[in-house]
Amino acid sequence: MPVAIITGASKGLGHALAAALARRGWDLVLDARTAGVLEESARALRRHGTRVTAVPGDVTDARHRTELVSAARELGSLELLVSNASALGAEPLVRLEELSLDGLRSALETNVVAALGLVQESLPLLRAGSPGAVIAVSSDAAAEAYETWGGYGASKAALDHLAAVLAVEEPGLRVWTVDPGDMQTDLYAAAVPDDDEPRPGPGSVVPGFLRLLDERPVSGRYAAPALAGAR
Repeated sequence: MPVAIITGASKGLGHALAAALARRGWDLVLDARTAGVLEESARALRRHGTRVTAVPGDVTDARHRTELVSAARELGSLELLVSNASALGAEPLVRLEELSLDGLRSALETNVVAALGLVQESLPLLRAGSPGAVIAVSSDAAAEAYETWGGYGASKAALDHLAAVLAVEEPGLRVWTVDPGDMQTDLYAAAVPDDDEPRPGPGSVVPGFLRLLDERPVSGRYAAPALAGAR
């Protein structure tokens, strides 16, 4: 069966996507920082009859990234890498004049440096796929200027560009940057805790991600809600 690594997979979009892939028979390597929540998520997914390896840890730790790829190798292959784990840089978000440089470094380390490090670890397996694919979960804050979203948006814009260059350098792979749109997640609640406007759940955009895997369009930047709506 095909194998996917998904970071930030204990809940939210990562868990919703993992569940959709498990229902399709994918074997999974899942990452999150909170071991108990991650293992609970993995147990639920194993009910679909697929192999699910839970590897708790922080993607900014190089040893942890090696463990993730080693777990995929033990499952036999790696067809998909999803970089979904994200850090805001400040909780709640603040204007740039108040953003600590350590907070910005944290967002860059998780959203950019760790994502590239995991790609580097994964490339040998991804190149052996048919073809392998990388999904970098981005944000509309990477392309639009929203007050208080500067640090997070800058990190996602850097991720977008890394993915675009990776697509040029690895033409044998599919490299998709995906903007999932507004969703009701713990990350958004931490970013803007006073915003109680209703938002769709992460599962609503998963069909857009699945469409990428089904149709395998050219590498590039895509909006998951548009993909899901056109299905």
